[in-house]
Amino acid sequence: MNSIGNTCNEIKHQYDECFQSWFTEKFLKGTINDDACDPLFKLYQQCIQKTMKENHIEVKDAEINYLGTDKECTPPLLKDKKSK
Repeated sequence: MNSIGNTCNEIKHQYDECFQSWFTEKFLKGTINDDACDPLFKLYQQCIQKTMKENHIEVKDAEINYLGTDKECTPPLLKDKKSK
């Protein structure tokens, strides 16, 4: 899957490869230290934040947890069933 911004795709794919390698070669064999991919993750995170700002997407809005709150969206089919 590609990133939110085309400029972030390469670093995202590098991070994905690093994570998959860590997961299969380390984590599944008992090593839980997960800092091997931290530098790539930080670069990817910075790229995403920059892209979000350029596209006027507020980072704080993406961090809000709406699940289980009054602001959580209800799928239209569920609303229709309730209103009948």
